[in-house]
Amino acid sequence: MFPSSVDPPRAAQTAAKARWASPQEAAAPAFVLSGVCYAYGPGVVALRDVSLTIGQGEKVAILGANGCGKSTLIKLLGGLIHPQSGVITACGEPLTEVALRGEAFAYRFRRRVGFIFQNSDAQLFSPTVREEIAFGPLQMGLPRVEIERRIADLCTLLDLNSLLDRPPFQLSGGEKKKVAIASVLVTNPDVLLLDEPTNGLDPRSQHWLVDLLVKLHAAGKTLITATHDLSIVPEIADRVLVLGEDHTLAAEGPTHAILSDTDLLLRVNLIHEHWHWHGSLYHSHPHHHDAAHDHTHDGADSQPHP
Repeated sequence: MFPSSVDPPRAAQTAAKARWASPQEAAAPAFVLSGVCYAYGPGVVALRDVSLTIGQGEKVAILGANGCGKSTLIKLLGGLIHPQSGVITACGEPLTEVALRGEAFAYRFRRRVGFIFQNSDAQLFSPTVREEIAFGPLQMGLPRVEIERRIADLCTLLDLNSLLDRPPFQLSGGEKKKVAIASVLVTNPDVLLLDEPTNGLDPRSQHWLVDLLVKLHAAGKTLITATHDLSIVPEIADRVLVLGEDHTLAAEGPTHAILSDTDLLLRVNLIHEHWHWHGSLYHSHPHHHDAAHDHTHDGADSQPHP
């Protein structure tokens, strides 16, 4: 399930494209959005005229402040909701509510695209961890022997053997996240959609999750992660899509370029300008919203104490 490679990014793109059913699908991007709009009601806009492309084998982060539309965009890509206007294609095929009512398309799409929810409790519903992991492949009609093999492989990979007979609701937050991931990986999807995956996790669990995502991408998975945690982005993404508080696509580009653009990050409210006194100087530094910080003085705007 996780082949090694000397050149993981190239291997990821090659492996991802090799799994699609037809030459048309293999050549098409994973997702293309054109003029997509979504609102939860009159005056409650979530996304406004968003156009973007995500290639097969990429690892992409969707960044933005809370409420900008990150989760909505991830849900649209997962076919959980559908735009009021605009077009979404998945591997060259229109991704619509009507299309997902068709058994053949729904099977192909759900087999290829796995969704990991921000809140694991919203994803876990079975009486035991074993049954939770087995649910997806049972719906796919896989033989029981194959399902047991996949469960065994994943439990070794994710260290879940001691949890198999426990109810998911009794697990810790980190354990629930592992089970949620296992319940998706067991169907071996080509694309993983993750909504704020590190929310609520302790530092050790966060480190484990980031390391796993890096390995999954090296094995050929397309990774699309919605997050406002800038600290994990350099490892989980080669490219970044930035949503503004006006619910439009504010910027996109290589990870380093986006994270180095302080003006952009301030404008979209991913970092804030912090003014404070140091002796006779009153000066500012940009700070991430989700991390502790040390104060340094080089390059900071400053002015003398009046």
